[in-house]
Amino acid sequence: MIAVEPQGFPQNDAAIARLCALGSVSRAGYYRHLGPHPAKRDDADLRDLIQKIALDNRHYGYRRIAKELRRQGLIVNDKRVRRLTREDNLLSQRAKPFVPATTMSRHGFAIVPNLTRGLVPTGLDQIWVADITYVRLAEGFVYLAAILDAFSRKVIGWAIADHLEASLAIAALDMALAARNPPPDSLIHHSDQGVQYACGAYRERLERHKIAASMSRVGNPYDNAKAESFMKTLKTEEVDAKTYLDLDDARRQIGAFIETIYNKKRLHSALGYKPPIEFEAELRRDNCNQANQDEALSLN
Repeated sequence: MIAVEPQGFPQNDAAIARLCALGSVSRAGYYRHLGPHPAKRDDADLRDLIQKIALDNRHYGYRRIAKELRRQGLIVNDKRVRRLTREDNLLSQRAKPFVPATTMSRHGFAIVPNLTRGLVPTGLDQIWVADITYVRLAEGFVYLAAILDAFSRKVIGWAIADHLEASLAIAALDMALAARNPPPDSLIHHSDQGVQYACGAYRERLERHKIAASMSRVGNPYDNAKAESFMKTLKTEEVDAKTYLDLDDARRQIGAFIETIYNKKRLHSALGYKPPIEFEAELRRDNCNQANQDEALSLN
């Protein structure tokens, strides 16, 4: 096909290239300017569809929006969708929302070293890991503190509140202590350097039960990877799919997820694809059988 230039425009490639260079525009842009343009009404209709898709799927970028439009039977290219989404400021939907801080490491309390580096637990109640995260409500935020057994990945203590005071972390610790009652000098409690874990009230709880305190290095999430992994699972499989009305609603629904799904039903690859409660029950049964065998051998 031979392109026909409008009257008054250059008629050869050399002249076009020279004029484009002088005007700092691309040849493709020049030809687009000469070509047909969609009517403003067409752009308005397309904008309505794009806005609906973007609002229904807030994580969609322009490429996925264009794919959805084509699935609906429209003939549209990615560049046009990108232009319209940018003009309507819909691309900003992909930006990360405001995330409240849950860790304040600049405080005057003592920081203890990481005692878990290089340690691999071989049984229950050898290492507990603790962390705090935020949960978005319909309006505002609440906060979840959780403690897991590093060997079984079971959540053994948790608490939800509308504040980040030390009492939130202490409530989760008290639940874990009541559930497990670990023997003195047998357990390491690992957390980040947040003020909730470094403060005197929390440290007093650990010292009273003769539990060794351990803390991650600043800015190193790998030091507390198992707690971080639980929080990620919680967000992906529960929190991000829900809208909690208020604190009580969040406490009820998240508590149900922790107790009836995460601990009881969810299969963990690190546990041989068993839920934590089942894994712990089998472990205790095996340990009991081994103890009975050892006792029988000692009597012979």
